[in-house]
Amino acid sequence: MLLVLLGGVSVWAATDPGSYGRSRSGCVNVVVPSTTGGGILHGCGATARAMCARAFTHRDRIALLTRPQCRLAGYTARGGQAPP
Repeated sequence: MLLVLLGGVSVWAATDPGSYGRSRSGCVNVVVPSTTGGGILHGCGATARAMCARAFTHRDRIALLTRPQCRLAGYTARGGQAPP
């Protein structure tokens, strides 16, 4: 029984998107490495547009991690939001 419980908790911890949820509908969530193990960058609306504009114009590690999340949220490399 304990093994099943621990397995369930492990699966939940690995797949839970956290309090912000997944990137979509104009909101971007990126998990980035940090000194404490990991950090979350979150933005919606104008903040997300700025995050994505930076991600598509830079080539550092955080920009490369942010790009796929921008695409999931509907932002394009051309600086706009993709049509639904």
